[in-house]
Amino acid sequence: MTDYKLKNYRRFLYILFATGLAALIAAVYIDYWKKVPSTIMIRAGVEQELDFRVPASGEIYQQESVESVSTKVESLHVNFTKGVTFKANQIDNYRMNLKLFGILPYKNVDIQVIQDKTLIPSGIPIGIYVKTQGVLVVGVGEFKNQTGESVSPAKYILQPGDYILDVNGEKIENKKQFVKMIENSDGNELILTLLRSGETTEVKIQPESNQNNEWKLGIWVRDNAQGIGTLTYVDTDDTFGALGHGINDVDTSTLMLLGEGTLYKTEIIGITRGENGSPGELTGYIEYNNDNIIGEITENTEEGIFGVCKDDVIQQTIYDAVPIALKQEVEIGPAEIICSVTGEPKIYNIEIQEVHLENDNVNRGMVIKITDEELLTLTGGIIQGMSGSPIIQNGKLVGAVTHVLVNDATSGYGIFIENMLVQ
Repeated sequence: MTDYKLKNYRRFLYILFATGLAALIAAVYIDYWKKVPSTIMIRAGVEQELDFRVPASGEIYQQESVESVSTKVESLHVNFTKGVTFKANQIDNYRMNLKLFGILPYKNVDIQVIQDKTLIPSGIPIGIYVKTQGVLVVGVGEFKNQTGESVSPAKYILQPGDYILDVNGEKIENKKQFVKMIENSDGNELILTLLRSGETTEVKIQPESNQNNEWKLGIWVRDNAQGIGTLTYVDTDDTFGALGHGINDVDTSTLMLLGEGTLYKTEIIGITRGENGSPGELTGYIEYNNDNIIGEITENTEEGIFGVCKDDVIQQTIYDAVPIALKQEVEIGPAEIICSVTGEPKIYNIEIQEVHLENDNVNRGMVIKITDEELLTLTGGIIQGMSGSPIIQNGKLVGAVTHVLVNDATSGYGIFIENMLVQ
């Protein structure tokens, strides 16, 4: 081998070694990053141990807001190479700045001291009806005008996921009203107030006439959604949390902007068993009348739906109020869920297989597996309609079932209860 080739070979080995070392360091850093959550909640007046076992140390500061600027006061040194015991006597917020090995910048962690809380796990089936703010654009297309030409008035102006809130300054209450306003436009230019990606904007659009001499924009819109799910918990003030995930539009996959929403009594009338690659579902019968209303939905968020329920909802529960478990208290091992696949709430055995204290997807804090033979026989595992089923471990409310793993019907994800309570 010539000196030139030898030199290139050595250079290649050095690059390969450096790349491998960088990849290893990055993998270790990411692994450490996931072990400590960016937000930690602890109970006021109770000693609690945080045992993350990472080679990180740093300072904790009490935060005081002075004209929206955080000021550090009274620092306390912590070292997470071993368990650290915390006790805060009053509700407050703290900031923890950590460094790996005491040198490398690692993570800034918010510590929230909260009042200890008890909730009533539910597990009853619920019928859900929500109306959007304005109307939601779910598609943009073409149609034939009176000369037979394909036209698309909304193309490049509207897009799926837009909420149309006003037309010419008039508030849109529902789909029927919106369609009528377009039909009565006589082809005049319209000013639409939109909510797009969280921001309000106005656009101008001109309807065109189709072959039936009807004024159209060439869009499909939706103003409501219905379905069934599971009530997770009821609080002492009759507020509730359910589903463990938000209600998304089936076509655009966007979180539906809630105008108003209602909970209804529902009767489970059928079960489609889940199989690997084919999620099952619960079939419910809902009568949408005032006599069957059991609650009002006031919020639709990524963490679930929330609102106020009637007193008689608590009478259907089989559990008394229990303490909540903070996410650092959740353990890998046996647990239980409460769900109503047969119509009445019942406790079934599961196993918590993974706990992810730091996850970009708030709905996937835990990986769970159904181990109860009776439930597996009935449903094949986790099926649609079980979302929101409360998860109990060591006598505490841990969280709620959110999704099934499509390739393994017996397994799925859960959200931590503290994430639902943030709402």
